[in-house]
Amino acid sequence: MKRSEINTLMLSALDFFAENKFYLPSWAVNSPADWKGKYETCSEIIDNNLGWDLTDFGSNNFIERGLLLFTIRNGNVVKDKKSYCEKIMIAGVGQETPMHFHQLKMEDIINRGGGVLEIEFYNSNSDGTFSDKAFEIRIDGEIRILEPGTLIQLKPGQSVCMESGVYHRFYGVDAPVMVGEVSTVNDDTNDNFFYEKIGRFPQIEEDESPLYLLSSDYSKFI
Repeated sequence: MKRSEINTLMLSALDFFAENKFYLPSWAVNSPADWKGKYETCSEIIDNNLGWDLTDFGSNNFIERGLLLFTIRNGNVVKDKKSYCEKIMIAGVGQETPMHFHQLKMEDIINRGGGVLEIEFYNSNSDGTFSDKAFEIRIDGEIRILEPGTLIQLKPGQSVCMESGVYHRFYGVDAPVMVGEVSTVNDDTNDNFFYEKIGRFPQIEEDESPLYLLSSDYSKFI
């Protein structure tokens, strides 16, 4: 992805969050220069990969297969006692986050506003293949038994809770969706298992300077 495209998407995301009355931490709009010399006071942000995250999953087509995320808070099993994570994401209409599961993370996916979010589910076998058995999820605390490949739709305010090992993919149906995630500690480098072989982090063409840093930029700029 080009850095110019990423910058534009970040600005659009800020407008979308504001329209939906969701506000990010003040440091979300720090320039790269604002981070200089801040590691000592901002080590939790940097070490735990808080902040902007954006990927096209190696598709080179962000609109059809991609996701913009902002990690608001996250623990670090090595460095602190925080055992939870919170993210806010934007899923565009038909914009797929591909089928994946987490071996460690348990999570709630929440429709925080906008359109309807559709999610497809399978349970996984120990070898990473789709299970052909029914399995359990919870929608707003209510137990649901799903058959493999079941699609559910979450309207604004609704949420689904998934145990680790449950495959899921999602996208907006009728309008962009502001998607919340509350989970145990998140490790995007080691705990994302995609059904297809895809890339989690984008290859960036630096055609202009970053407007705001991605969490994957911290090691280069701070």
